[in-house]
Amino acid sequence: MEKSDSFAILDINIGDKDKKDMSGENDNNTDDHNKKNPSPFTTVIKIQRDRGERDYIGFATLPEQVHRKSVKRGFDFTLMVVGESGLGKSTLINSLFLGDLYRNRKIPDAQDRIEKTTTVEKKTMEIEERGVKLRLTIVDTPGFGDAINCEDSWRVCSAYIDEQFRQYFTDESGLNRRHMQDNRVHCCLYFVPPWAHSLRQVDLEMMRRLHRKVNIVVVIAKADSLTAAEVKRLKTRILSDLEEHQIQVYQFPECDSDEDEEFKQQDRDLKAAAPFAVVASDVVLEVGGKRVRGRQYPWGIVDVENPRHSDFTKLRTMLISTHMQDLKDVTQDVHYENFRAQCISQISQHAMRERGKLKRDSMGNNNEVAFTDTDRLLLQKDEEIRRMQDMLTQMQEKLKASDKKHDSIIDV
Repeated sequence: MEKSDSFAILDINIGDKDKKDMSGENDNNTDDHNKKNPSPFTTVIKIQRDRGERDYIGFATLPEQVHRKSVKRGFDFTLMVVGESGLGKSTLINSLFLGDLYRNRKIPDAQDRIEKTTTVEKKTMEIEERGVKLRLTIVDTPGFGDAINCEDSWRVCSAYIDEQFRQYFTDESGLNRRHMQDNRVHCCLYFVPPWAHSLRQVDLEMMRRLHRKVNIVVVIAKADSLTAAEVKRLKTRILSDLEEHQIQVYQFPECDSDEDEEFKQQDRDLKAAAPFAVVASDVVLEVGGKRVRGRQYPWGIVDVENPRHSDFTKLRTMLISTHMQDLKDVTQDVHYENFRAQCISQISQHAMRERGKLKRDSMGNNNEVAFTDTDRLLLQKDEEIRRMQDMLTQMQEKLKASDKKHDSIIDV
Protein backbone atom coordinates (compact mmCIF):
# COMPACT_ATOMS: atom_id res chain seq x y z
CA MET A 1 0.00 0.00 0.00
CA GLU A 2 1.31 3.38 -1.00
CA LYS A 3 -0.05 6.41 0.83
CA SER A 4 -0.29 9.89 -0.58
CA ASP A 5 -1.53 13.14 0.86
CA SER A 6 -5.09 12.64 -0.37
CA PHE A 7 -5.86 8.93 -0.53
CA ALA A 8 -4.38 5.44 -0.30
CA ILE A 9 -4.18 3.11 -3.30
CA LEU A 10 -4.14 -0.64 -2.88
CA ASP A 11 -3.36 -2.61 -6.06
CA ILE A 12 -4.23 -6.31 -5.94
CA ASN A 13 -3.71 -8.71 -8.86
CA ILE A 14 -6.09 -11.66 -8.94
CA GLY A 15 -5.73 -14.67 -11.24
CA ASP A 16 -6.32 -18.40 -11.31
CA LYS A 17 -3.05 -19.08 -9.53
CA ASP A 18 -3.86 -16.62 -6.77
CA LYS A 19 -7.24 -17.99 -5.76
CA LYS A 20 -5.72 -20.31 -3.19
CA ASP A 21 -3.75 -17.47 -1.67
CA MET A 22 -6.77 -15.16 -1.59
CA SER A 23 -8.80 -17.82 0.27
CA GLY A 24 -6.74 -17.22 3.40
CA GLU A 25 -4.61 -20.36 3.43
CA ASN A 26 -1.32 -18.57 2.67
CA ASP A 27 -1.96 -15.07 3.99
CA ASN A 28 1.68 -14.50 4.91
CA ASN A 29 2.96 -15.09 1.39
CA THR A 30 0.18 -13.32 -0.53
CA ASP A 31 1.91 -9.96 -0.96
CA ASP A 32 5.25 -11.52 -1.93
CA HIS A 33 3.55 -13.82 -4.42
CA ASN A 34 1.64 -10.95 -6.05
CA LYS A 35 4.80 -8.87 -6.41
CA LYS A 36 6.83 -11.72 -7.95
CA ASN A 37 4.05 -13.13 -10.15
CA PRO A 38 1.66 -10.37 -11.24
CA SER A 39 -1.47 -11.81 -12.85
CA PRO A 40 -2.42 -10.64 -16.33
CA PHE A 41 -6.10 -11.41 -15.84
CA THR A 42 -7.68 -9.00 -13.35
CA THR A 43 -6.46 -5.97 -11.45
CA VAL A 44 -8.47 -4.66 -8.50
CA ILE A 45 -7.70 -1.13 -7.37
CA LYS A 46 -9.16 0.06 -4.10
CA ILE A 47 -9.13 3.78 -3.43
CA GLN A 48 -9.70 4.79 0.17
CA ARG A 49 -10.21 8.29 1.47
CA ASP A 50 -7.43 9.50 3.74
CA ARG A 51 -9.13 11.13 6.73
CA GLY A 52 -11.55 13.07 4.54
CA GLU A 53 -9.05 15.61 3.26
CA ARG A 54 -10.13 15.14 -0.38
CA ASP A 55 -12.91 13.26 -2.17
CA TYR A 56 -12.17 10.17 -4.18
CA ILE A 57 -13.00 9.77 -7.86
CA GLY A 58 -16.77 9.67 -7.37
CA PHE A 59 -18.04 6.52 -9.08
CA ALA A 60 -19.19 5.22 -5.69
CA THR A 61 -22.34 7.31 -6.30
CA LEU A 62 -23.38 5.06 -9.21
CA PRO A 63 -25.97 3.17 -7.08
CA GLU A 64 -27.58 6.50 -6.17
CA GLN A 65 -27.66 7.51 -9.83
CA VAL A 66 -29.31 4.24 -10.83
CA HIS A 67 -31.76 4.59 -7.94
CA ARG A 68 -32.79 8.12 -8.93
CA LYS A 69 -33.25 7.15 -12.58
CA SER A 70 -35.26 4.04 -11.72
CA VAL A 71 -37.50 5.90 -9.28
CA LYS A 72 -38.13 8.63 -11.84
CA ARG A 73 -39.02 6.10 -14.53
CA GLY A 74 -41.12 3.91 -12.22
CA PHE A 75 -41.58 0.16 -12.19
CA ASP A 76 -43.93 -2.25 -13.98
CA PHE A 77 -45.24 -5.53 -12.66
CA THR A 78 -47.87 -7.82 -14.18
CA LEU A 79 -49.57 -10.48 -12.10
CA MET A 80 -51.90 -13.15 -13.50
CA VAL A 81 -54.37 -14.90 -11.22
CA VAL A 82 -55.84 -18.23 -12.35
CA GLY A 83 -58.43 -20.32 -10.57
CA GLU A 84 -62.09 -21.19 -10.60
CA SER A 85 -64.73 -18.83 -9.28
CA GLY A 86 -65.33 -18.61 -5.55
CA LEU A 87 -61.75 -19.19 -4.36
CA GLY A 88 -61.18 -15.62 -3.20
CA LYS A 89 -58.85 -14.40 -5.96
CA SER A 90 -60.25 -10.88 -6.00
CA THR A 91 -60.22 -10.65 -2.22
CA LEU A 92 -56.59 -11.76 -2.08
CA ILE A 93 -55.52 -9.17 -4.65
CA ASN A 94 -57.32 -6.41 -2.76
CA SER A 95 -55.69 -7.55 0.49
CA LEU A 96 -52.21 -7.73 -1.03
CA PHE A 97 -52.23 -4.25 -2.57
CA LEU A 98 -54.69 -2.53 -0.20
CA GLY A 99 -57.03 -1.50 -2.99
CA ASP A 100 -60.37 -2.31 -4.54
CA LEU A 101 -59.84 -3.39 -8.14
CA TYR A 102 -63.17 -5.17 -8.45
CA ARG A 103 -65.50 -2.44 -7.27
CA ASN A 104 -67.82 -2.69 -10.30
CA ARG A 105 -67.64 -6.44 -10.77
CA LYS A 106 -70.82 -8.29 -11.71
CA ILE A 107 -71.14 -11.88 -10.50
CA PRO A 108 -72.85 -14.08 -13.11
CA ASP A 109 -75.70 -16.32 -12.06
CA ALA A 110 -75.89 -20.09 -12.50
CA GLN A 111 -77.57 -19.87 -15.92
CA ASP A 112 -74.72 -17.74 -17.32
CA ARG A 113 -72.10 -20.14 -16.01
CA ILE A 114 -73.45 -23.17 -17.88
CA GLU A 115 -71.72 -22.24 -21.12
CA LYS A 116 -69.11 -19.93 -19.57
CA THR A 117 -65.77 -19.79 -21.37
CA THR A 118 -62.46 -18.55 -20.09
CA THR A 119 -61.79 -14.89 -20.80
CA VAL A 120 -59.07 -12.42 -19.89
CA GLU A 121 -59.68 -9.19 -17.98
CA LYS A 122 -56.88 -6.71 -17.38
CA LYS A 123 -56.94 -4.04 -14.69
CA THR A 124 -54.20 -1.49 -14.07
CA MET A 125 -53.56 0.66 -11.04
CA GLU A 126 -50.82 3.12 -10.05
CA ILE A 127 -49.35 2.65 -6.56
CA GLU A 128 -46.92 5.05 -4.92
CA GLU A 129 -45.06 4.27 -1.71
CA ARG A 130 -42.29 6.46 -0.29
CA GLY A 131 -41.79 8.16 -3.62
CA VAL A 132 -41.51 4.87 -5.56
CA LYS A 133 -44.16 4.41 -8.27
CA LEU A 134 -45.39 0.96 -9.31
CA ARG A 135 -47.61 0.37 -12.31
CA LEU A 136 -49.43 -2.81 -11.31
CA THR A 137 -51.37 -4.83 -13.88
CA ILE A 138 -53.67 -7.62 -12.72
CA VAL A 139 -54.68 -10.15 -15.37
CA ASP A 140 -57.74 -12.07 -14.24
CA THR A 141 -59.18 -15.14 -15.97
CA PRO A 142 -62.88 -15.31 -15.15
CA GLY A 143 -64.59 -18.48 -16.27
CA PHE A 144 -61.60 -20.74 -15.76
CA GLY A 145 -62.72 -24.15 -14.52
CA ASP A 146 -66.40 -23.14 -14.37
CA ALA A 147 -67.59 -24.99 -17.49
CA ILE A 148 -68.44 -28.67 -17.64
CA ASN A 149 -65.74 -29.29 -20.25
CA CYS A 150 -62.49 -27.58 -19.21
CA GLU A 151 -60.16 -29.17 -21.75
CA ASP A 152 -59.36 -25.90 -23.51
CA SER A 153 -59.31 -23.60 -20.48
CA TRP A 154 -55.55 -23.24 -20.72
CA ARG A 155 -55.58 -21.94 -24.31
CA VAL A 156 -56.72 -18.41 -23.46
CA CYS A 157 -54.08 -17.95 -20.74
CA SER A 158 -51.29 -19.38 -22.88
CA ALA A 159 -52.31 -17.27 -25.88
CA TYR A 160 -52.33 -14.10 -23.77
CA ILE A 161 -48.82 -14.74 -22.41
CA ASP A 162 -47.50 -15.48 -25.92
CA GLU A 163 -49.14 -12.34 -27.28
CA GLN A 164 -47.42 -10.15 -24.67
CA PHE A 165 -44.07 -11.78 -25.49
CA ARG A 166 -44.70 -11.23 -29.20
CA GLN A 167 -45.61 -7.58 -28.68
CA TYR A 168 -42.49 -6.98 -26.60
CA PHE A 169 -40.35 -8.71 -29.25
CA THR A 170 -41.88 -6.50 -31.95
CA ASP A 171 -41.25 -3.33 -29.92
CA GLU A 172 -37.72 -4.43 -29.12
CA SER A 173 -36.98 -5.01 -32.81
CA GLY A 174 -38.39 -1.64 -33.86
CA LEU A 175 -36.64 1.66 -34.41
CA ASN A 176 -38.08 3.59 -31.46
CA ARG A 177 -37.36 1.64 -28.26
CA ARG A 178 -37.24 4.52 -25.82
CA HIS A 179 -40.83 4.26 -24.62
CA MET A 180 -41.20 0.49 -24.59
CA GLN A 181 -43.89 -0.76 -22.24
CA ASP A 182 -43.41 -4.08 -20.48
CA ASN A 183 -46.73 -5.93 -20.34
CA ARG A 184 -45.21 -9.39 -20.04
CA VAL A 185 -46.67 -11.58 -17.29
CA HIS A 186 -44.07 -11.78 -14.53
CA CYS A 187 -45.91 -14.09 -12.15
CA CYS A 188 -48.94 -16.38 -12.19
CA LEU A 189 -50.76 -17.11 -8.94
CA TYR A 190 -52.47 -20.46 -9.46
CA PHE A 191 -55.26 -21.10 -6.94
CA VAL A 192 -55.91 -24.66 -5.77
CA PRO A 193 -59.24 -25.35 -3.99
CA PRO A 194 -58.96 -26.52 -0.39
CA TRP A 195 -61.41 -29.39 -0.87
CA ALA A 196 -59.13 -31.14 -3.37
CA HIS A 197 -56.90 -33.84 -1.88
CA SER A 198 -54.21 -33.12 -4.48
CA LEU A 199 -53.81 -31.40 -7.85
CA ARG A 200 -56.67 -32.16 -10.22
CA GLN A 201 -56.26 -33.05 -13.88
CA VAL A 202 -57.26 -29.55 -14.98
CA ASP A 203 -54.64 -28.09 -12.62
CA LEU A 204 -51.89 -30.36 -13.94
CA GLU A 205 -52.79 -29.66 -17.57
CA MET A 206 -52.88 -25.91 -17.00
CA MET A 207 -49.53 -25.75 -15.21
CA ARG A 208 -47.92 -28.16 -17.69
CA ARG A 209 -48.85 -25.75 -20.50
CA LEU A 210 -47.63 -22.64 -18.69
CA HIS A 211 -44.63 -23.62 -16.57
CA ARG A 212 -42.13 -22.88 -19.38
CA LYS A 213 -43.69 -19.49 -20.12
CA VAL A 214 -44.31 -17.85 -16.76
CA ASN A 215 -43.32 -18.07 -13.08
CA ILE A 216 -46.01 -20.14 -11.37
CA VAL A 217 -46.67 -19.73 -7.65
CA VAL A 218 -49.17 -22.24 -6.24
CA VAL A 219 -51.66 -20.91 -3.69
CA ILE A 220 -54.03 -22.99 -1.56
CA ALA A 221 -57.16 -20.87 -1.27
CA LYS A 222 -59.40 -20.54 1.80
CA ALA A 223 -56.96 -22.32 4.07
CA ASP A 224 -59.12 -21.49 7.12
CA SER A 225 -61.41 -24.36 6.06
CA LEU A 226 -58.58 -26.85 6.74
CA THR A 227 -56.86 -27.94 9.93
CA ALA A 228 -53.10 -27.55 10.34
CA ALA A 229 -52.59 -31.27 9.68
CA GLU A 230 -54.75 -31.13 6.54
CA VAL A 231 -52.82 -28.12 5.22
CA LYS A 232 -49.51 -29.90 5.74
CA ARG A 233 -50.79 -33.07 4.06
CA LEU A 234 -52.17 -31.13 1.07
CA LYS A 235 -48.89 -29.24 0.61
CA THR A 236 -46.97 -32.53 0.58
CA ARG A 237 -49.28 -34.03 -2.04
CA ILE A 238 -49.08 -30.94 -4.25
CA LEU A 239 -45.28 -30.99 -4.19
CA SER A 240 -45.32 -34.71 -4.94
CA ASP A 241 -47.65 -34.20 -7.94
CA LEU A 242 -45.48 -31.41 -9.30
CA GLU A 243 -42.39 -33.57 -9.07
CA GLU A 244 -44.09 -36.61 -10.56
CA HIS A 245 -45.37 -34.70 -13.61
CA GLN A 246 -42.12 -32.68 -13.92
CA ILE A 247 -43.82 -29.30 -13.60
CA GLN A 248 -41.38 -26.53 -12.78
CA VAL A 249 -42.87 -23.85 -10.53
CA TYR A 250 -41.02 -20.73 -9.43
CA GLN A 251 -37.79 -21.62 -7.61
CA PHE A 252 -36.49 -19.27 -4.95
CA PRO A 253 -32.90 -18.16 -5.63
CA GLU A 254 -30.21 -19.16 -3.19
CA CYS A 255 -29.01 -16.57 -0.69
CA ASP A 256 -25.55 -15.10 -1.08
CA SER A 257 -23.02 -16.05 1.54
CA ASP A 258 -22.58 -12.42 2.63
CA GLU A 259 -26.26 -11.97 3.59
CA ASP A 260 -27.09 -11.50 7.25
CA GLU A 261 -28.57 -14.36 9.27
CA GLU A 262 -31.98 -12.69 9.58
CA PHE A 263 -32.41 -12.56 5.79
CA LYS A 264 -31.24 -16.17 5.43
CA GLN A 265 -33.78 -17.30 8.03
CA GLN A 266 -36.53 -15.39 6.24
CA ASP A 267 -35.55 -17.05 2.96
CA ARG A 268 -35.67 -20.50 4.59
CA ASP A 269 -39.13 -19.76 5.99
CA LEU A 270 -40.45 -18.68 2.59
CA LYS A 271 -39.10 -21.80 0.89
CA ALA A 272 -40.61 -24.03 3.58
CA ALA A 273 -44.03 -22.35 3.27
CA ALA A 274 -44.50 -23.02 -0.46
CA PRO A 275 -47.12 -23.73 -1.70
CA PHE A 276 -48.74 -20.93 0.28
CA ALA A 277 -51.95 -21.66 2.19
CA VAL A 278 -53.64 -18.27 2.45
CA VAL A 279 -56.68 -16.64 3.96
CA ALA A 280 -57.70 -13.28 2.53
CA SER A 281 -60.08 -10.61 3.75
CA ASP A 282 -60.86 -7.01 2.87
CA VAL A 283 -62.78 -6.45 6.11
CA VAL A 284 -61.06 -4.59 8.95
CA LEU A 285 -61.94 -5.84 12.46
CA GLU A 286 -60.92 -4.69 15.92
CA VAL A 287 -59.21 -7.37 17.99
CA GLY A 288 -57.70 -6.55 21.37
CA GLY A 289 -57.64 -2.85 20.62
CA LYS A 290 -55.93 -3.37 17.25
CA ARG A 291 -57.43 -3.04 13.80
CA VAL A 292 -56.65 -6.12 11.70
CA ARG A 293 -57.82 -7.65 8.46
CA GLY A 294 -59.70 -10.79 9.32
CA ARG A 295 -62.75 -12.98 8.99
CA GLN A 296 -65.43 -13.20 11.69
CA TYR A 297 -66.71 -16.67 12.57
CA PRO A 298 -69.03 -17.84 15.39
CA TRP A 299 -66.07 -19.47 17.14
CA GLY A 300 -63.65 -16.55 16.73
CA ILE A 301 -61.71 -14.35 14.32
CA VAL A 302 -59.13 -15.41 11.75
CA ASP A 303 -56.37 -12.83 11.40
CA VAL A 304 -55.04 -13.06 7.85
CA GLU A 305 -51.67 -11.58 8.90
CA ASN A 306 -51.18 -14.05 11.73
CA PRO A 307 -48.61 -16.66 10.57
CA ARG A 308 -50.34 -19.32 12.70
CA HIS A 309 -53.58 -18.79 10.76
CA SER A 310 -52.34 -18.19 7.22
CA ASP A 311 -49.32 -17.83 4.92
CA PHE A 312 -50.67 -14.53 3.66
CA THR A 313 -47.81 -12.48 5.15
CA LYS A 314 -45.19 -14.80 3.67
CA LEU A 315 -46.83 -14.64 0.24
CA ARG A 316 -46.94 -10.85 0.38
CA THR A 317 -43.32 -10.68 1.53
CA MET A 318 -42.16 -12.95 -1.28
CA LEU A 319 -44.26 -11.34 -3.99
CA ILE A 320 -43.64 -7.69 -3.14
CA SER A 321 -40.82 -7.14 -0.66
CA THR A 322 -38.12 -9.69 -1.51
CA HIS A 323 -38.60 -11.44 -4.88
CA MET A 324 -40.48 -9.06 -7.18
CA GLN A 325 -37.31 -8.07 -9.03
CA ASP A 326 -36.18 -11.69 -9.26
CA LEU A 327 -39.53 -12.64 -10.81
CA LYS A 328 -38.96 -9.96 -13.44
CA ASP A 329 -35.36 -11.10 -14.02
CA VAL A 330 -36.40 -14.74 -14.51
CA THR A 331 -39.10 -13.61 -16.94
CA GLN A 332 -36.54 -11.62 -18.93
CA ASP A 333 -33.58 -14.02 -18.78
CA VAL A 334 -35.36 -17.37 -19.06
CA HIS A 335 -38.94 -17.31 -20.34
CA TYR A 336 -38.66 -14.37 -22.74
CA GLU A 337 -35.26 -15.49 -24.05
CA ASN A 338 -36.72 -18.92 -24.86
CA PHE A 339 -39.57 -17.27 -26.75
CA ARG A 340 -37.16 -14.90 -28.51
CA ALA A 341 -34.91 -17.79 -29.60
CA GLN A 342 -37.94 -19.60 -31.06
CA CYS A 343 -38.99 -16.49 -32.97
CA ILE A 344 -35.51 -15.97 -34.42
CA SER A 345 -35.31 -19.64 -35.39
CA GLN A 346 -38.68 -19.45 -37.16
CA ILE A 347 -37.64 -16.29 -39.00
CA SER A 348 -34.39 -17.94 -40.15
CA GLN A 349 -36.19 -21.06 -41.35
CA HIS A 350 -38.74 -18.95 -43.22
CA ALA A 351 -35.94 -16.96 -44.89
CA MET A 352 -34.20 -20.18 -45.94
CA ARG A 353 -37.41 -21.57 -47.42
CA GLU A 354 -38.02 -18.36 -49.35
CA ARG A 355 -34.46 -18.38 -50.63
CA GLY A 356 -34.76 -21.98 -51.78
CA LYS A 357 -38.05 -21.20 -53.49
CA LEU A 358 -36.52 -18.28 -55.38
CA LYS A 359 -33.56 -20.42 -56.43
CA ARG A 360 -35.86 -23.16 -57.75
CA ASP A 361 -37.94 -20.61 -59.63
CA SER A 362 -34.84 -19.11 -61.25
CA MET A 363 -33.60 -22.57 -62.21
CA GLY A 364 -36.95 -23.42 -63.77
CA ASN A 365 -37.09 -20.22 -65.78
CA ASN A 366 -33.50 -20.26 -67.11
CA ASN A 367 -33.10 -24.07 -67.33
CA GLU A 368 -29.70 -23.62 -65.72
CA VAL A 369 -28.28 -22.97 -62.28
CA ALA A 370 -28.18 -19.27 -61.53
CA PHE A 371 -25.62 -18.59 -58.85
CA THR A 372 -25.72 -15.37 -56.90
CA ASP A 373 -22.72 -13.64 -55.38
CA THR A 374 -23.67 -15.09 -51.99
CA ASP A 375 -23.73 -18.62 -53.43
CA ARG A 376 -20.29 -18.16 -54.99
CA LEU A 377 -18.92 -16.84 -51.69
CA LEU A 378 -20.32 -19.83 -49.83
CA LEU A 379 -18.78 -22.23 -52.33
CA GLN A 380 -15.40 -20.51 -51.95
CA LYS A 381 -15.63 -20.79 -48.17
CA ASP A 382 -16.53 -24.47 -48.40
CA GLU A 383 -13.53 -25.07 -50.66
CA GLU A 384 -11.23 -23.27 -48.21
CA ILE A 385 -12.56 -25.36 -45.33
CA ARG A 386 -11.94 -28.57 -47.27
CA ARG A 387 -8.36 -27.50 -48.06
CA MET A 388 -7.73 -26.70 -44.39
CA GLN A 389 -9.12 -30.08 -43.37
CA ASP A 390 -6.80 -31.82 -45.86
CA MET A 391 -3.83 -29.89 -44.49
CA LEU A 392 -4.76 -30.85 -40.92
CA THR A 393 -5.06 -34.49 -41.95
CA GLN A 394 -1.61 -34.41 -43.56
CA MET A 395 -0.09 -32.75 -40.49
CA GLN A 396 -1.64 -35.36 -38.20
CA GLU A 397 -0.23 -38.17 -40.35
CA LYS A 398 3.24 -36.59 -40.26
CA LEU A 399 3.02 -36.24 -36.47
CA LYS A 400 2.00 -39.87 -36.11
CA ALA A 401 4.87 -40.96 -38.38
CA SER A 402 7.37 -38.90 -36.40
CA ASP A 403 6.06 -40.33 -33.12
CA LYS A 404 6.47 -43.88 -34.42
CA LYS A 405 10.01 -43.12 -35.60
CA HIS A 406 10.84 -41.59 -32.22
CA ASP A 407 9.48 -44.63 -30.42
CA SER A 408 11.55 -47.01 -32.61
CA ILE A 409 14.71 -45.04 -31.87
CA ILE A 410 14.02 -45.23 -28.14
CA ASP A 411 13.38 -48.96 -28.32
CA VAL A 412 16.77 -49.52 -30.01
